[in-house]
Amino acid sequence: TPGGKYEFYGYVHYQDGTLLGEGPEDEPQFDPGVLFEDNKVYLYTGFCQKNDFSRSGPMVTVLDSDMVTILEKPVFIAPSAPYSEGSGYEGHTFFEAPSIRKVGNTYYFVYSTNLHHELCYATCDTPTGKFKYGGIIVSNRDLGVDTYKSADKPMYYGGNNHGGMECINGQWYIFYHRHTNNSSYCRQGCIEPITILPDGSIPQVEITSSGATGPFTEKGLYPAYLACHLLDCHGEPVLVNREGVVINRLPYITQDGRDGDELPAYIYNMNDGAMAGFKYFNVTDVQYIEITYRGGASSISQYTGTLEVLDSWDGQLLTTIPIRHSNEWRTSSAPLSLPQGKTSLYFRYRGPRTISFKSFALL
Repeated sequence: TPGGKYEFYGYVHYQDGTLLGEGPEDEPQFDPGVLFEDNKVYLYTGFCQKNDFSRSGPMVTVLDSDMVTILEKPVFIAPSAPYSEGSGYEGHTFFEAPSIRKVGNTYYFVYSTNLHHELCYATCDTPTGKFKYGGIIVSNRDLGVDTYKSADKPMYYGGNNHGGMECINGQWYIFYHRHTNNSSYCRQGCIEPITILPDGSIPQVEITSSGATGPFTEKGLYPAYLACHLLDCHGEPVLVNREGVVINRLPYITQDGRDGDELPAYIYNMNDGAMAGFKYFNVTDVQYIEITYRGGASSISQYTGTLEVLDSWDGQLLTTIPIRHSNEWRTSSAPLSLPQGKTSLYFRYRGPRTISFKSFALL
């Protein structure tokens, strides 16, 4: 049954009993992805750091239907960075996280690159052939997207990316992750719809808050952890000083307690000028917006800051919400009229110290 309980089945091995990875020509195995076809299992693996000449690239090993006996030894389907010159993979070479899908008669190999923020794809007409680089599907920093900003402007702090494609009710999606807790080891699962064009190519998609559903259409409460864009007071997702040391001005998603605890997540460390962005909305008849926050200046002052609401990261100011110091979660509201049609919402904090941003409600 899919829910287990699972028991150990066996090691992948050559017909003489030698384990995969211990053969005289084997390279280390990592991050397996599998495809079952024609009563065979195609096992895709690999881990290739940018300057590691000992790793040749991602590989595929053909297994028997028992899932553990090797029928065909590993072959390399794409180059690692040191061997990529002239291959078409330059600048987007394989790092880890192989994922394989078949669409029609074409095999799509999705992988994480050495840039550590994007998922790219390559295609081939056979499962064991040389795959041709296709392009970027998604970047968890939105680098490469130039529809609402310049292509080289990041909108979220980066970290390695893992995921794959899946077709659900006739629509293809890319699953990927963004990062939380100011750490590349804490991750938030995400999904975006993608389009496979008639020529087989996949245009890069924007990262959003609404994901698979398309624009949000309902009034009500939206948790702040849905933010797809987090920028510091300089309009960047990270800031370093001249010595290369990170200055902690970055807002990030976290929660009270330990990572993984079933506690509400929120955006922490929003300082003066920091911004959180949410895409997309198509909600009518909105009259008010209400936010839940805590923090602000350690002061008895009644008024300590504002949260500005804009329709884009560099766009029109829609309303201003007053912020007062509080050690506990509290709410504040302001009138709001949303633009007609699909729009974004960005929240920019103006004030002393920092605030934590838990949620907002469209009313």
